[in-house]
Amino acid sequence: MFEGQGALALLRMGGVTIYVLLFISVISFTIMLYKGLEFWLKKRVNRKAFLADILGKLKRGDSNAAINLCERTNSPMAPVIKAGIEARFENRPDIGEAMSREIAIEATSLEKFTTVLGSIGSVSVYIGLLGTVFGIMRAFDAMSASGSGDVAVVIAGVAEALITTAAGLVVAIPAIVAFNLFVKTIDKFVTDMEYCASAIEEFSHNFKREQYQNNETP
Repeated sequence: MFEGQGALALLRMGGVTIYVLLFISVISFTIMLYKGLEFWLKKRVNRKAFLADILGKLKRGDSNAAINLCERTNSPMAPVIKAGIEARFENRPDIGEAMSREIAIEATSLEKFTTVLGSIGSVSVYIGLLGTVFGIMRAFDAMSASGSGDVAVVIAGVAEALITTAAGLVVAIPAIVAFNLFVKTIDKFVTDMEYCASAIEEFSHNFKREQYQNNETP
């Protein structure tokens, strides 16, 4: 049925639905490339090394250097730590809350466009099935109009049904796989941010306790 058919011929055989799926696939692969590159760049920052560097600067009393390092670092951990350092530097009591708010902001930013990818993975299958229904309807309509069951009469409808089903799966499978991978990556980023927030908060509490003890010492 499809032997010797080019890509454009197959698109035409797929009907209107195939163009909808083609448009969706462009959006899907654009999001995958964009988020994949974004996450790859952010994952290059090692949590242990970055946090150790920050704590080292804070122990030396160089808060400005720690803030500058956060501003230069492309990682969701950096704004969280920066919020904690600034709250500590201003002697505010809500260090933990400041970092929690920043974690929520960063998590929302990381999730941007991933929900669209998940929706594409779910909807494209149904769009493909809708094209399948249209193709079968066309096949039966052709049979009814011709008054015969000749395969040549219904081949266009069957081709549309098969092509749209395959196209729906081709769009859906990569989108769903990418969505699941991105969700796991976001969970890892959130865990790193929460760990860093806990470390900064613990350091601030210990620092205040040491200051209090030093002031109490005659």
